[in-house]
Amino acid sequence: MRSHFDEQLAQLNKDMIDMGTMVEESISKAVNALIRQDEELARQVAAGDGEIDRAERKIEDLCIRLLLQQQPVAKDLRNISAALKMVTDMERIGDHAADISELAMVLCKKPYVKQFDHIEEMAKETMVMLIQSLEAYVDKDLDKAEKVIAHDDVVDELFEKIKKELVEMIRSHADEGEQAVDILMVTKYFERIGDHATNIAEWVIFSITGERE
Repeated sequence: MRSHFDEQLAQLNKDMIDMGTMVEESISKAVNALIRQDEELARQVAAGDGEIDRAERKIEDLCIRLLLQQQPVAKDLRNISAALKMVTDMERIGDHAADISELAMVLCKKPYVKQFDHIEEMAKETMVMLIQSLEAYVDKDLDKAEKVIAHDDVVDELFEKIKKELVEMIRSHADEGEQAVDILMVTKYFERIGDHATNIAEWVIFSITGERE
C-alpha cells in the first residue's frame, strides 16, 4: 500500500516539474515576443494557456485522490497541501504570460519609442525566481527557497526603475502615452510573477518545516 502511495507521490513530483517547465517556456516565449515584437509568437503563448490550465487540473485531481484514498503522514500531507497551493500560483503565472503576450500583440503594431533594458532584466530575474522556487520544491532545498523570497526585492527595484523611465518617456513623447501605459502593464505582470514565485517558495518552506513565512 505504501509503495503504491510513494509511486503516486513520485508522479505528483513529475507532474509538478512538467507543469513548471510549461510555465517557464510560456514566460520565455512571451518575453521574446515582446522584445522582438513578434506577433505570431505572442499568439502561440496566448493559445497555449489552456494546456497549463489542464496540467493544473490534472495535479489537483491527483492530490485529491492521494488525500482521499490514502492516509498520509504529516510530512506527506504537507507536501500534498503545498502542491495544491503551488499549482494555483503556477497557473496564475501562466495567465500572466498570456496577458503579456496579448499586450505584445498590441505593442508590435508600431516601433518602440525607446528600448527598455530594465524590462528584459526584470523578465530574466522573475524567471530566475520561478526556476529556483521549483528547484527548491523538487530538491526540498530550504536555503534556495529562502533566497527566492529575498530575490523579490530585486524585481521590485527594477519595477520602480521602469516606472521612472516611463514617466520620463511620457514627458518627452507625450503622443506615445498609450505605449507607455501598455509597457507599464507588462512590467506589472512581471512583478506579479515574482510575487507568485515568492508564494511558491513559501509553500516549499511549509512543506519542509510545517511553518509559513
